[in-house]
Amino acid sequence: MDVHGRDLRYFTAVAEELRFTRAAERLFISQPALSKQIRMLERLLGAPLFVRDGRSVRLTPVGAALLPHAQQVLAAWDAAREAVEKAKAGQRATLVVGMSTSPGRGGLLPGIRSRFTDAHPDALMKLRQVSWEDPTAGLADGSSDLAFVWLPMPDPDRYTWVVVAQEPRLVALPEEHPLAARDTVDFADLLDEPFLALPPSAGALREYWLATDARGGLPPIVGAEIASTEETYEALVDGRGVCLLANGNAPLITLGGVVTRPVRGLSPSQYALARRADDHRPLVLDYIRACRQATGQCTA
Repeated sequence: MDVHGRDLRYFTAVAEELRFTRAAERLFISQPALSKQIRMLERLLGAPLFVRDGRSVRLTPVGAALLPHAQQVLAAWDAAREAVEKAKAGQRATLVVGMSTSPGRGGLLPGIRSRFTDAHPDALMKLRQVSWEDPTAGLADGSSDLAFVWLPMPDPDRYTWVVVAQEPRLVALPEEHPLAARDTVDFADLLDEPFLALPPSAGALREYWLATDARGGLPPIVGAEIASTEETYEALVDGRGVCLLANGNAPLITLGGVVTRPVRGLSPSQYALARRADDHRPLVLDYIRACRQATGQCTA
């Protein structure tokens, strides 16, 4: 015996209203149609559900026994429909991925995109460029759902990440700089050079690209502050300082008048895809999973 959810909804409306007219209005159907459906349900169950006495309607013992179970079934189905709609909305949602510099390393973005869209064909991905003034690339203020960032991150307990690239740190120099003639530069030879620095808001990341931990307590000389690739290039060409950068970003800077050289004495940089640690939305986690797959860190 299979009872349709529609039949239970019709029965529950009459049982709660105890008036066929009001129940029909509530259900947006005609009273004759409602009465017909109730009679069909009674035949299916093999017992009357209502006592109809002129204008009054009351539940039979069978109807009274059925009512709480019908209400539970309908409530459960309503909750299920809501969950399904939320899941569908999540699949159609736009996922905002922030970045401070382009993550175009070895086809990384296309690799992530192809795997992610296989799982979420209706989801939209939006890449947004964020100023270097925000080292979290939009995660801190919620304007990005995920972000490609350089480590270290400020407030690291707030975030979790997967490293997607580990690259040597190079030094960018004006091509006429005396050190530009060398194949490799010792960091000790850069200690007296003015450096281009990220804005103070970059916090630990500013200190990292100034390599303060490798200076033996000697404070860096800041020749200028930079907040974008364009500003970096212009400051280098203008001779306002030198700067450290990741190997993968060298093509963004060496546009003419600027050269890069490997640096001895520095640890490699780490580029990562990060999310807020308390963000466990399936769309976000699946993007992380696609990133791991694209970088060979997991296979499923």
